[in-house]
Amino acid sequence: MSVTKTKYIVVGSILGAHGVRGDVRLKSFTADPEAIFDFGPLLSETGQTLLTPVSMRPAKQTYIVKPEETRSKEDWDSLKGKKLYVSRDRLPPAETEEFYVEDLTGLHVRDPDGGHIGYIRAVLNHGAGDLLEIEYGDAGRRVLIPFTIQDIPEINPQEDWICLSDISLWLDDSAE
Repeated sequence: MSVTKTKYIVVGSILGAHGVRGDVRLKSFTADPEAIFDFGPLLSETGQTLLTPVSMRPAKQTYIVKPEETRSKEDWDSLKGKKLYVSRDRLPPAETEEFYVEDLTGLHVRDPDGGHIGYIRAVLNHGAGDLLEIEYGDAGRRVLIPFTIQDIPEINPQEDWICLSDISLWLDDSAE
């Protein structure tokens, strides 16, 4: 199940206004916090421009940004908590043997012999590590699989699939 629509990746959030001159505070979620300013305009989840940084300065684990957009202090404060996105195609290519977690959503799931199991619905993380939510079977059943090398020995996002070593380890058929 390949997704053809544009993917947007969360890179930060708005923390509200800074002062009364139209500056805004934001928090970066990128590995290198200043990299958030390398992607151009920062967007909403639907792709509309929310913030186009003109200049920035660091401030206690956040940034104070002078935006191109003119909004009042109250307008910026009303956007507090709003996530900031960039289009996936604006991000640099993943390194060899690496990938973006977002690129896993929608990939086909195969068994070691190449047989179709299902596809990845979501990548979840509740603090103890990444989990792949896999939809399989005709009834749309779902199972959570730990995202480990033992369970997922091969990943090939270029060809739209991953390999799951043994789905039977994770199925609970007791309710059937």
